[in-house]
Amino acid sequence: MCWTPPGCTGSLEKGTAGARYHAVAEEGVRLKDIAAAIGGGLNVPVTSISQEQAQEHFGFFGFFAGRDSPVSSARTREQLGWNPTGPSLLTDLENMQYFQT
Repeated sequence: MCWTPPGCTGSLEKGTAGARYHAVAEEGVRLKDIAAAIGGGLNVPVTSISQEQAQEHFGFFGFFAGRDSPVSSARTREQLGWNPTGPSLLTDLENMQYFQT
């Protein structure tokens, strides 16, 4: 199965077999900012914790939560002529109605 990001239908035709393409508009969004947006949407407090506390609290996911792993869509844009559209991740989280019950 192959997933083609919205607005990037040319990835199957223009892409290189086995290549990885990132359909991201931003190169790095801090987990702290994502958590703050989600916490605000749920009306729950968000607290910063150390890497050690994160590993203890989140288990194996704590390792990933503390990593700085930005991605870039520069290759996707260059090779496929793709450009992101729509709101940023944080704007989307803050303005969408994910948290309504």
